[in-house]
Amino acid sequence: MKVRVRLFAMLRDRAGTDEVELDLPEGARVGDALERLSDVAGGMRVVMAVNREYADAEAPLAAGDELALIPPVSGGAAPERTAPHAHVTPDPLSPAELEARVRDPRAGAVVTFQGVTREVAALDYEAYAEMAQESLARIAAEALERHGLCAAAVEHRVGEVPLSEPSVVVAVSAPHREEAFAGAREIIDRVKAQAPIWKKEDGRWVDGTPPSS
Repeated sequence: MKVRVRLFAMLRDRAGTDEVELDLPEGARVGDALERLSDVAGGMRVVMAVNREYADAEAPLAAGDELALIPPVSGGAAPERTAPHAHVTPDPLSPAELEARVRDPRAGAVVTFQGVTREVAALDYEAYAEMAQESLARIAAEALERHGLCAAAVEHRVGEVPLSEPSVVVAVSAPHREEAFAGAREIIDRVKAQAPIWKKEDGRWVDGTPPSS
């Protein structure tokens, strides 16, 4: 089914057009359309409207609908920060995807850090996944506030991570490079110290310290 998507202001500038047409499967929702347009709307806090009625990501779409993506409006208030992204996954990590998540029109600096497997064929990671993901989200949110970041994202892989592939990726954006470097450094240092994630190398669990709160 075909859905008309209208774009405004900085979204229009990013796309180079004020309107696009998406071909979506039957039963698609607003979130599916947003995912298809991640290169345009990624890293920006947008409000959605379907047929001129505000809608959330779970709202259904039908053939012929008009979906509008509305960026933050101009005004005197300070811009809101994008909610941090945190994820623990057995899948390979994509630094490019994380970097795209934190891109923001307010940002003059984007810093990405990758922790990769070195010197051995593979490392094996285990996590208390639910608690680890909450820990990553809290760490990213606190760094976002402390350093005035525009956006922050962190992902950690579990399972076997082959040589030279990333086990953890951190991406942040900020108005200036000082805040971006400081925010990224804080996130990775605290993840290493606090998240309940364990590493096995050559069949042996690597020694660590009790996680701090």
